Amino acid sequence: MAQIETVVVNANIVTMDIARPKAEALAIAGGRVAALGSSEDMRALAGPGTTVMDAGGRLVLPGFQDTHIHLQDSGQDYSQNADLSAARTPEDIVTTLQAFAATHDRAWVNGTGWYSGVFHAGNLDRHLLDRAVPDRPCLIVASDGHNGCMNSRAIAAVGLAGDTPDPQNGHFVRDASGAATGMLYETTVAWVEARMPPLPDDAFGSGVKWAQALAHRNGFTGVLDAKVEERHVRVYRALEAAGEMSLRIGATALVNAFDTTAGAVERLSDFRASARGPLFKVHSAKFFLDGVIENRTAAMIAPYSDGTGGNAPLMFTPGQINEMFTAFDAARFQIHVHAIGDMAVRAALDGCEAARTANGAWPSLHQIAHIQFIDPADIPRFRDLGVMANVQPLWARAEPSVTDVAVPMVGNERSRWMYAFRSLLDAGAGMALSSDWGVSTLNPFQIIETAVTRQPPIHEGRVPAFLPQERITRAEAVAGYTTGAAAAAWRSGDTGTLSPGKWADLIMLDRDIFSCPVYEIGDTNVLLTMVGGRTVHGTLS
Repeated sequence: MAQIETVVVNANIVTMDIARPKAEALAIAGGRVAALGSSEDMRALAGPGTTVMDAGGRLVLPGFQDTHIHLQDSGQDYSQNADLSAARTPEDIVTTLQAFAATHDRAWVNGTGWYSGVFHAGNLDRHLLDRAVPDRPCLIVASDGHNGCMNSRAIAAVGLAGDTPDPQNGHFVRDASGAATGMLYETTVAWVEARMPPLPDDAFGSGVKWAQALAHRNGFTGVLDAKVEERHVRVYRALEAAGEMSLRIGATALVNAFDTTAGAVERLSDFRASARGPLFKVHSAKFFLDGVIENRTAAMIAPYSDGTGGNAPLMFTPGQINEMFTAFDAARFQIHVHAIGDMAVRAALDGCEAARTANGAWPSLHQIAHIQFIDPADIPRFRDLGVMANVQPLWARAEPSVTDVAVPMVGNERSRWMYAFRSLLDAGAGMALSSDWGVSTLNPFQIIETAVTRQPPIHEGRVPAFLPQERITRAEAVAGYTTGAAAAAWRSGDTGTLSPGKWADLIMLDRDIFSCPVYEIGDTNVLLTMVGGRTVHGTLS
């Protein structure tokens, strides 16, 4: 046996490995789990240079993995721009932006994280932002990334005029006279950002390091960045080469509706070939098949049920979806799909079925993320096609974006199938849990609590459970962050369980989340995070 570097003793180790589900101690050599057993047996393996950690009976789990996160972009946003996530009134936005603008003299004032369940075209426009920032261009982007708003100076700075056409899959909101209100939907956000002064790579690199530390504090040892382009790949590669990366980062590279299939496959293949390091890899092809329900860009099978009615088209044609999915599947990319409406979910499943028919079955574990709405007829197709559900349980609760926006928009019958996690699991679907940070908190314990209760974390107040029949168990939720997430990230061979030979990616918690009161799960703190046997958060001796 190789020299033992670290021994963890007196622990409640839940390995998530069905072959050996529990242990009292483990030994680490070469950054990997060398052995499991009793504290006495593991102490016996220790040598003169071995670090012995006494866990004091605390719960030890495999490191969590978040398989749908916007690490680089949200790291830069939240560490360097105005944080609007706590705003709940227009005046909150004004005062937060005013205070932030006073701290710097940058050419633009940027804010991030406003809640599209409260703010919309009826109460957010350029006039409000002009009050907050009258002297410089200002852009604020919602937490969901699908909505934004500019002030008047920003509208002028980017050249948005009355005759400026909407970009593909985007919309500039205009008033009755045709003038831009400042509100931006979908790809118009990127249109504006492309016309702003570019940030240097160092700004994004600093954001990654800030977000990486946040991830480790929350118990994460691996992630998938769910939308990367050339700049993301460049920044991640530079950080890895400089030895400044301690998080396992997979990347889902963006495919656009205006791409040709051959061009997109070539671009992503180049990304994949350039990113083969031990910590950073390009993992899959990312498709946005629709938008979000809050700005009425979610694609539904039947029209919306409210008084406004209407519907939203898919952002790719069915022919494009089938052709592109088949080509990327043949090139052995995983396919990772944003799908909110039930039509988007069905189109994604249809594309995966077309790829499977053309190329045969292989363990791709293609993923559909979000699945806010699903037609019950499509639930069994996840198992049948080997497609994983990548879900964000924090959203499955009674809050304004659900009760005040989504339910009235689609009606009660279709609302029954919102965030149908229990139904998917019961039908045999594979499932990974994730946060979509910075759309919402990165904290996995608040997310696990909501997955189990279908209620907000208790510190936000008691409200009735939303569709309690779709609750999942604690064990299923933890699996969604460990074994399920490792499978989704194509890391099952080396991570996801604490098994001999796998990387010693582990976390130690301040409570047993399998047995503590359910409404206390969200208060859990991570005492220690290790990646490859190296401590990246906390201390324990």
